[in-house]
Amino acid sequence: MNFTRIWAVTYKEWREIFRDRLFFTMAFVLPISIFLVVGFGISFDVEKITFAVLDQDNTAMSRDFLHRFIDSRYFDYKGHVQSEREFDPLLADSDIRFAIIIPPRFEEQLLSGQATSVQSLIDGVFPYRAEVAKGYVSAIIANFNAQSLADHLARKRGITKGQAIVQVSPLRLESRYLYNQALRSQWSISSGLMMLVLMVAPPFLTALGVVREKENGSIYNIYASTISRSEFILGKLLPYLLISCLNILILWWLVMHVFGTPFKGHPLFYYIASVIYVICTVGVGLVVSLLVRTQVAAVMLTIVLSFVPAMLYSGLLVPIESMGMATQVESHLFPTFYYLRITWGSFLKGLGWVELWFDVAVLVSYALILGVIGFLNFHKRPAE
Repeated sequence: MNFTRIWAVTYKEWREIFRDRLFFTMAFVLPISIFLVVGFGISFDVEKITFAVLDQDNTAMSRDFLHRFIDSRYFDYKGHVQSEREFDPLLADSDIRFAIIIPPRFEEQLLSGQATSVQSLIDGVFPYRAEVAKGYVSAIIANFNAQSLADHLARKRGITKGQAIVQVSPLRLESRYLYNQALRSQWSISSGLMMLVLMVAPPFLTALGVVREKENGSIYNIYASTISRSEFILGKLLPYLLISCLNILILWWLVMHVFGTPFKGHPLFYYIASVIYVICTVGVGLVVSLLVRTQVAAVMLTIVLSFVPAMLYSGLLVPIESMGMATQVESHLFPTFYYLRITWGSFLKGLGWVELWFDVAVLVSYALILGVIGFLNFHKRPAE
């Protein structure tokens, strides 16, 4: 293997990248743009649920009940209505996502020891948000019931409200969240997007860089030269590998300082694992470039092989455990699944080599397999 030839191909590719404005943009600007647009565009936090109220009782107790929603950060109060019919256009036009109706004699029935009903209308267009909103409503009503019953017992038995609360709720549930204590979905999404961007950008650059040689005919110079296929492949891939290694650091900085996601793991371990993952994704681009002859075909095939698995089968948007058995098996066939485990483990859980060695080993296997496939399928002669 002649390193002078490898350097000559690498230097030529560097000049092509910096000379072509579009290619330069794809190499350095596109990954960051994708990261920022998707990072700020996706959020699973269910807050500021717009709602309106129909209070047919209009008493101190009904107002106290409503203020539990109005004062909550999970709801965004939009005002009162005068009749139930006013809710229909508000919900249909998505001006509100939730409506609550308090019936007449609400306070009277509760003070007399009778049960009463409160109706809630929740927009179900987004099922996940609707289920979470239903949980918020149920929790507020459960707390109101417990407080009301405690007040009633305190008055009837002549005990303090604290003692009454103990009798009403002898078993208390204290939930503590591990790793992402603030329950901020943006922490998980922003760190997970490193997996997506590093799966999309390097294959695009690699595939287009090699296929471009075929389209403009310069690949015939390689066929006629004394350079070996391993020297050509290494020289061609090194610039894109180095660009991706730089993008790792840039994206890492953005995750921590723009999105505020904490990093709890070992920096060196995570960077080495990321470089191995980038070698896998560059290998995907190499394989794509050997299968097609035009840049348009390279783009389409790269989307199928990189973007789709990264979005649907990695666990970024939907937990793997929630998928069907066949889909779970399929998700384990893509390197994105293993790198996402490494990313979340490093950023949010503080895991390192001891816990994540298997995922790194799988990525190394992918890198070797893709490299061998690319090497064996590149021939120094035009395909018939």
